[in-house]
Amino acid sequence: MLDLLIFSRGWTPPAIPNEIPHGDMPGDKVSINEGHIAKANVIFPRLLSLLPDVLSQNAAQRAVISVCGGSGVGKSETASLLSFYLNQLGIGAYTLSGDNYPHRIPFFNDAERLRVFRVSALRGLLAAGEYDAARADILANLMREAREADPNAQADHPWLAVYQQAGRRGLSGYLGTQNEIDFAELSGILAQFKSGAEEIFLKRMGREETALWYDSVDIRTISVLMVEWTHGNNDLLAGVDIPILLNSTPEETLAHRKLRARDGAPDSPFTTMVLEIEQGLLQSQAHKAKIVVSKNGELLTPEQVASL
Repeated sequence: MLDLLIFSRGWTPPAIPNEIPHGDMPGDKVSINEGHIAKANVIFPRLLSLLPDVLSQNAAQRAVISVCGGSGVGKSETASLLSFYLNQLGIGAYTLSGDNYPHRIPFFNDAERLRVFRVSALRGLLAAGEYDAARADILANLMREAREADPNAQADHPWLAVYQQAGRRGLSGYLGTQNEIDFAELSGILAQFKSGAEEIFLKRMGREETALWYDSVDIRTISVLMVEWTHGNNDLLAGVDIPILLNSTPEETLAHRKLRARDGAPDSPFTTMVLEIEQGLLQSQAHKAKIVVSKNGELLTPEQVASL
C-alpha cells in the first residue's frame, strides 16, 4: 500500500475530466461544479491522513468510507470526486449508493411516509379527544391541498397542532429506521467487502416497480468502498470506518431540492417536515463523523460539531 501520509502532505488536486465514475444508483445524474471540487479538495488531504491506520487494521487492507448529509448537499458529487482522487493515486475505490437499499422504491416510500404521518396524526387527534366529523371534513380538504402539515394552518384550526405533533412523532419513528431501510443488507455487504471478498452482488433500485435487480461487481482491486448516502453515519449501519458529514441546514437542503426538482412538491409543508426530521437525525449523530465539512466547504472542529 502506498504511503498515504506522504501523499496527504504533498497532494495536488488533479485535473477533473468531463466525466468520472459515480455512484451506482440507476438513473442518478451527477453534475460536478466548482463548489463540489473545492469541498472534495478540503476533505481529501484529511482523509488521506486517516486512511493508513484504517487499512492497516483490516486483514484484507480494505476500508469503508461514507459521505453523508441532507438531500441535495452534494454527497454523490463529493463521493465521486474522492473515489476519483483515490483511483488516481492507484488506490482502487468504488462508489456505492445507499439509495439502493430502502425497502420500497421512491414512489412507494414517499407514499408510506405520508401514510405513517397521517395514521399517527389521526390517532393522536383521537387520543386527545379532538376528532369529530367536522374536523374530518376539514382535514380532507387540507389533504387535497397538501396543507395538513402546514404550521400556518393552525391559525385557523388550533387543534391541528395536536394532529401535526402526533404525525411528526410517528414519522420520526419511520424515517432513517429499519422500517424504512434495509440496514442489515447493506451492513452485510460492507462486512463481505472487508472480509476480502472478490465479488459482491450489489442491489439496484430504480424508480419503477420492475426496476429491481442485482449486479455482480468485481472488487478484487478495490481497497476503498465509498458509500454515498444520507444515512451513512446512522447507528444502524455497521462497518463504516470513516464517516464524512457534509453539514447543511434544512433551509439549505430545501433550496437544493428546489434547484434539482427531485420530487413533485419539493417545498411542500410535508417535505419540509421530512427534511427537518432527517436533519435532526443527522445532527444527533454528527459527533461520530471523522470529518465534518460546512456548507461553505470549511472543516469543522470537534467543538463546532458538538454545537450542532
